[in-house]
Amino acid sequence: MSTDEKKLEILSNEVKSSIGMLPIVTPSLYRSIFEEYAKKNHIEIEDENKLAENLLTQQCSKLTTLQDQTYKNANTLSQNTSEAIEAIENKDDETLKQILTETKKLREEVDKLRESLYKDELTNAFNRKWVHDKCLKDHTNTFSENGTLAIIDLNYFKQVNDTHGHIIGDKVLIFITNELKKIGSPVIRYGGDEFILIFKENVPIKKAHTILNKLRDSILSKKLKAHSATFTVSFSFGITAFKDGDLLETVVEQADKDMYEDKIQIKKRVTGI
Repeated sequence: MSTDEKKLEILSNEVKSSIGMLPIVTPSLYRSIFEEYAKKNHIEIEDENKLAENLLTQQCSKLTTLQDQTYKNANTLSQNTSEAIEAIENKDDETLKQILTETKKLREEVDKLRESLYKDELTNAFNRKWVHDKCLKDHTNTFSENGTLAIIDLNYFKQVNDTHGHIIGDKVLIFITNELKKIGSPVIRYGGDEFILIFKENVPIKKAHTILNKLRDSILSKKLKAHSATFTVSFSFGITAFKDGDLLETVVEQADKDMYEDKIQIKKRVTGI
């Protein structure tokens, strides 16, 4: 992913969060909000039209590949079904065993295909689609069960990119993802350097705080390498409980407020990378 694509991803996620509660969004309104966030973050996108064209081409290519694979799997399943029916009618056990083996392989391919739809390409964390399909009710933005949500935001991530470059920045995101996965709860990359953890109902806010504080201290004790230099990374977090029927945006907003309070406190203790 290019630098401009990274910038565009960060801006897009901020804009999406901002307009989430609006009942109607017009193109001009979206653009004005986008420009406001771009100005706030001091971000300029060079040759936006060309970048948008490239991104559209990439997405179309992914969709075409997905469509081709789905069509291939559907045809294979249809053929296996026809052959299985014929084998049953002819009491051909050998053919049935062979079809069973092929069908198991097909199921594995379908599972991998489904999994790819829910994974962030860089970090291999879950993406927003996973949240919508697995945690929310159909056609709504409301949770389908009770639980605890934590939002995690890296501290001084811009400093990492500016000092050591975006390749090291990407490695930091992968490192943080792998560390968060050690907790055992689903990890979602929600934005550029922003992650979400979804805890089950049996993990209350206090316990989640203890878990994340311990992990943060562990990460802070580690020295990361960038060429001949070393540095440390940290994150801030906010936690809130949610109930069946609560709106995702409302829950994230509440956790976000808690996270900014935590960021003020942690930056008093951790002053850079």
